[in-house]
Amino acid sequence: MQDDKTGGVPIRTVKSFLSKIPSVVTGTDIVQWLMKNLSIEDPVEAIHLGSLIAAQGYIFPISDHVLTMKDDGTFYRFQAPYFWPSNCWEPENTDYAIYLCKRTMQNKARLELADYEAENLARLQRAFARKWEFIFMQAEAQVKIDRKKDKTERKILDSQERAFWDVHRPVPGCVNTTEMDIRKCRRLKNPQKVKKSVYGVTEESQSQSPVHIPSQPIRKTTKEDIRKQITFLNAQIDRHCLKMSKVAESKEPSQQRVKRWGFSFDEVLKDQVGRDQFRRFLESEFSSENLRFWLAVQNLKKQPLQDVAKRVEEIWQEFLAPGAPSAINLDSHSYEITSQNVKDGGRYTFEDAQEHIYKLMKSDSYARFLRSNAYQDLLLAKKKPESEQGRRTSLEKFTRSVVNKYKGL
Repeated sequence: MQDDKTGGVPIRTVKSFLSKIPSVVTGTDIVQWLMKNLSIEDPVEAIHLGSLIAAQGYIFPISDHVLTMKDDGTFYRFQAPYFWPSNCWEPENTDYAIYLCKRTMQNKARLELADYEAENLARLQRAFARKWEFIFMQAEAQVKIDRKKDKTERKILDSQERAFWDVHRPVPGCVNTTEMDIRKCRRLKNPQKVKKSVYGVTEESQSQSPVHIPSQPIRKTTKEDIRKQITFLNAQIDRHCLKMSKVAESKEPSQQRVKRWGFSFDEVLKDQVGRDQFRRFLESEFSSENLRFWLAVQNLKKQPLQDVAKRVEEIWQEFLAPGAPSAINLDSHSYEITSQNVKDGGRYTFEDAQEHIYKLMKSDSYARFLRSNAYQDLLLAKKKPESEQGRRTSLEKFTRSVVNKYKGL
C-alpha cells in the first residue's frame, strides 16, 4: 500500500494556510485503493476493512485520536514499522509515563495533554513516586535527542508515537484493540509452513527446490534428525546461559542494573541476579513457591515434546495437587481451568495459573521487594565502596607526600 512503484496509495505533502503537512494520504485514496486492489465492489466493505486496519494503528488520522476510516478528505498517515502491533511490543506503564512526561516538556500547542492524559499523568506520578526521578530523566534525554532531528521528521515521529499510544492507551470510550494477545495468536502452528532443518531437508523444501536430481534423492527428515537438532540447539542455549551466568557471578550488580529492577517487574524476572535477589526476598516471606512455579512453567515451554507430559505431572504434584508440598494460591476459576488442562497436558497447560501468579507477585510481592531493606541496601551498596575507595586514595596520597618530604631531609 505504501509502495509507489507498484501502484500504492499516493503519499504527498499538502500545503495549509501557514505551513505544510508532510507524508499524508486521504481517506478517499485509501478506500479507492482497497476497492481496486482487493476487488471490493461495496464502498461500505472497504471502509469497514480500512477501519479495522486503522483500529490496530497501521494507519491513523492526524487530526484526532479516533482510529476509524472515513471516505472523505480526512488526512491519514502510515505508522512506522517500529510501532506495528505485529512486532508484539507490549508497553509498560513506565513507558507511558515517560511519553506523557516528555509531552509536558515540549511547549507546542499540538502536543498539549488532553484532559484524560493529564489525569493519567497525575495518577502515574503518584504510582511511581519512588522512581519518578528516573522517569523524568528518561523523558528529558528523549527530548534532547528529538530536538536534534529535522523539523519535518520530528513532526511525523510525534504523530506516530501519539498514534501508538492511541492504540495501547485509547481515549475513554474507545475500544482497546490490544486486549487480544497477538503473541498467543502467533503461537498457532501454520501447517503450510515447514522450516528447513539444519540436519536435513523437509518434504516441502524438496518440492520448492529449483533443482532436482533423481539419481541423488534428498533424504527425508527422521525423528533421529529432529532429536539431534533439539540436542544441538539446547547445547547452544545452555552454553550461552552458562557464559552469562559466569559473568553475572563474577561481578556484583551495578547500581544502574539494580535501578532498572525498579522500573518494572519484568526487569527483575529477565535478570538472573534480579531473580535471585527477588527469590531470597520471597523466602524471607515464606512465599518463594510462587516464583519457583512461574520459573518451572517457563522452563516447561522449552521442554522436548516427549518430556512435556512427565514434567506437567511433576509441576502439578509439586504446586497444585491436593497436599502439594509447595502449594500456590490460585483463584477457583484458574484452578478449574488448569485442572482440566492437566488431563491433556501440553507446554501451555499452566498458562492461566502462571498469569495469575505473575499478577499476584507483580501487584503484591514486587512492591514490597522495592521497599525492602534488601533492595535499598543494594541501591546504596555501590556508593559505600566508592566513598571507602576515595578515603583510601586520599590516605595514600597523604602518605606519599609525607614520605617524599622526609626523603628530601
